[in-house]
Amino acid sequence: MGVRLMVVDDHRLLAEALASALKLRGHRVLAAAARAAGAAELVITRAPEVCLLGTAAPAEPGVFDPVVRIKRERPQVAVLVLGPVPSPRGIAAAFAAGASGYVRHDERIEGVERAIMKARAGEAAVAPQLLQGAFGELLNPAAQPDDEGQRLLQMLTPREVEVLVRVADGEDTRLIAAGMGIAPSTARTHVQRVLMKLGVGSRLEAAALAARTGLLDRAGPVQREP
Repeated sequence: MGVRLMVVDDHRLLAEALASALKLRGHRVLAAAARAAGAAELVITRAPEVCLLGTAAPAEPGVFDPVVRIKRERPQVAVLVLGPVPSPRGIAAAFAAGASGYVRHDERIEGVERAIMKARAGEAAVAPQLLQGAFGELLNPAAQPDDEGQRLLQMLTPREVEVLVRVADGEDTRLIAAGMGIAPSTARTHVQRVLMKLGVGSRLEAAALAARTGLLDRAGPVQREP
């Protein structure tokens, strides 16, 4: 069964060519448009299953703001970033913004289609070598000094910081509640407040953002019962 898609890119010719190729493979392409200020609004309005969002500069500040807005207002839309070979920091930023994957501009149509199917299924869609570089960036935030971690830390209360650390450790709502001695409903509320303050749409995105900015290192370990 075909996927409901949108293709948004700076280069209209590339966007239209990719849209045409995907249509020939049985997918339903809702629109192919040059990237502009209204791109996020268009995706939010049309609500495709998957959006291919092109960028020429994945390392520039703010380049993934449209991804953040799309995921905030249409969390069910899977966003695949389409761009050049990125730096580890660039691909880490894409995932931190909420992207489901990263596809290189020079990828074959078969590879693009595989990424689309993975994204629709809720899986991370990225080449292994790119993912390895991104993990290196996330696991070694100290190598890239960034004041963003301190800024984010100041936005959270001490209890919310503890919740974020537990989320990053992979604890679900039940474990968070038990570890902090609070009701599951209260733990759930804390998690939602953390996601809102960090401007992300999921626990995975919150953990990635916290790791990338060094917030977890600044927060320190959580005290746990023996």
